[in-house]
Amino acid sequence: MIQKRQIKPKEPIPEFKNTQEEAEFWDTHDVGEYLNDFNRVDVELQLEKPKEENIVVRVQKPIKERLERIARRKGLNISSLTRMWIMEKLHSSQ
Repeated sequence: MIQKRQIKPKEPIPEFKNTQEEAEFWDTHDVGEYLNDFNRVDVELQLEKPKEENIVVRVQKPIKERLERIARRKGLNISSLTRMWIMEKLHSSQ
């Protein structure tokens, strides 16, 4: 005997009061079932702010390797970490 699977109708997307409520909804619902309910939008991203100036800083290999390890631990690249530290030092020096 073949058993028929009953497909229950999808629940409409509710009006959410906050992002927590929306997150809870999507944690228990498959967004794939709602794709036709969304409007297509064009999004333009600017991935990086243009830098105004560049500087070259020469360091010894062990220092660079240490910077790379610290940056990786923080989820940054070495340039971002170094720029962040320079900005912090400049701010604290005022």
